[in-house]
Amino acid sequence: MATERLVVVGGDAAGMSAASQARRLKGPAELEIVAFERGHFTSYSACGIPYWVGGQVAERDDLIARTPEEHRARDIDLHTRTEVVELDLPGSRVRARDLDTGSESWTDYDKLVLATGARPVRPRLPGIGAHGVHGIQSLDDGQRLMDTLRRTEGRRAVVVGAGYIGVEMAEALVARGYEVTVLHRGEQPMATLDPDMGGLVHSAMNRMGIRTVSRAEVTKILTDEEGRARAVATSAGEEYEADVVVLGIGVEPRTALARTAGLPLGSSGGLLTDLSMRVRGHENIWAGGDCVEVLDLVAGRTRHIPLGTHANKHGQVIGSGVGGGYATFPGVVGTAVSKVCDLEIARTGLRERDALEAGLRFVTATITSTNTAGYYPGAAEMTVKMLAERRTGRLLGVQIVGGAGAAKRVDIAAVALTAGMTVDAMVSLDLGYAPPFSPVWDPILVAARKAVAAVRAAV
Repeated sequence: MATERLVVVGGDAAGMSAASQARRLKGPAELEIVAFERGHFTSYSACGIPYWVGGQVAERDDLIARTPEEHRARDIDLHTRTEVVELDLPGSRVRARDLDTGSESWTDYDKLVLATGARPVRPRLPGIGAHGVHGIQSLDDGQRLMDTLRRTEGRRAVVVGAGYIGVEMAEALVARGYEVTVLHRGEQPMATLDPDMGGLVHSAMNRMGIRTVSRAEVTKILTDEEGRARAVATSAGEEYEADVVVLGIGVEPRTALARTAGLPLGSSGGLLTDLSMRVRGHENIWAGGDCVEVLDLVAGRTRHIPLGTHANKHGQVIGSGVGGGYATFPGVVGTAVSKVCDLEIARTGLRERDALEAGLRFVTATITSTNTAGYYPGAAEMTVKMLAERRTGRLLGVQIVGGAGAAKRVDIAAVALTAGMTVDAMVSLDLGYAPPFSPVWDPILVAARKAVAAVRAAV
């Protein structure tokens, strides 16, 4: 039996999980695995970068789960600092460029995995390429930011954007002793929440000493005579001084290769796959991680949701398929958690505007409670917002903002969403209770009770 060759493009979560799972199922005599990674690092936690920058994680390498050398020891021919620059689908080969020497070569494949990830959004603004302006997506990006912070004498930072990356980097820079200003275009920070819940985040950030400016349209990065960023200008004529600028505007799928090769892309530019993570219409090509769109089980449409949890699952599914097994990735409900200083933020399912775009009629219920029994020392306030479908009462989404212990409660809602539960059924959930962990009526259950009343009132 001839040895097949698997080529993997991208050496982080999805790509190397796929390669490792395929290797578990097939030995080198059956499957040769060649992987290309444009950066220096493999199999690392990009989600941990803000905590390394902020000092909670001591060393950069603490974020690395498996080094290139460890992958090579498992019979994976891994090439770092090597970027795939062309896909020749009719010829079943890829063209790769060594980023240090500039040399190029073609590699044939029998099976191909695309795990090219995402890239930080960099708007086309004057000064966007100045020294001291950083987008954060890869560990190489994090290293470049750390190098800038160590060289910079000033202590003023401007974060452009207030999504997950923006608020987490704001916290990291505060932890490093910086005066932080966050500029964002929206009505409130955290556009992954509804504006009323984002307003809670805004107030808390300001209380923590993070200056947060809403409806701020950035127009230019101002530079000094040496080409370093010195301030950020907005359309309102304001200038915010900065010794370092971090772009937290979000990310977009890195799919230029796929687009050029004619592979199918969704509305957000992510690759489209079937349930086994095969690229639609291509039997021997798989894709996973931040470069794909996934099925939203609540809205019933594909979305780009770049999260490490999804990427690792994609890799396991892909590796099983490549290795002759079988697995599927059925979709997601859009669960995510974050924090800024002592404030925890969580969401799952649909926001109000998501539900409207999906053509759903819904009611909302918002409650404020505490994370523990109110009399227990250290009890902290938390707010829960719940969306439910009118008439049926089907849970559509939950958002939570609050103190310690608030965010992970969203997992209850994520399970309920996946199971298609109604808010009426949720009220009867047998959740754990003791004063150090929850009031006798958990805030999730209180919100469900209020949502049930809203559904009945709307009939």
